[in-house]
Amino acid sequence: MFESPWHPGWIAVTIVGFLIWWPIGLALLFFTLGSRKMGCWSNGDRWQNKMERMQWKMERMRGHMERRGAASAFGPPSSGNRAFDDYRMERCGVWRTQQKEFHEFLAGLRHAKDKEEFDAFMGPAQAAPADSAERPASGLNVMV
Repeated sequence: MFESPWHPGWIAVTIVGFLIWWPIGLALLFFTLGSRKMGCWSNGDRWQNKMERMQWKMERMRGHMERRGAASAFGPPSSGNRAFDDYRMERCGVWRTQQKEFHEFLAGLRHAKDKEEFDAFMGPAQAAPADSAERPASGLNVMV
């Protein structure tokens, strides 16, 4: 009955174990995961399976790149119309340039605003030492 680690009976027993007392459920879960009946260990040599999977993924990626063309493998997908693709690439380049210029413009505006706020803040602070030089020195340093 419990030949497969994912048999509904094992799952039910593990859930009941968690409901009764969590260490029992945890022990059953670790037993299920640790048993050599898991799918990744049942097909013979693990490393051979891993290498075959990696080879399959590389072949799939190579086929994908060949279908799209090596030059456009990392660009936007082709629409099938070469003239439109060229136009789109040209417009995207113009938009990137405009976006860069706009970000630089915004940075300049932020800098000008920060400078204006700083100058407004420092204006009274710079005027204060001139006022204190005109006042006679007293023993108390009281801020007015």
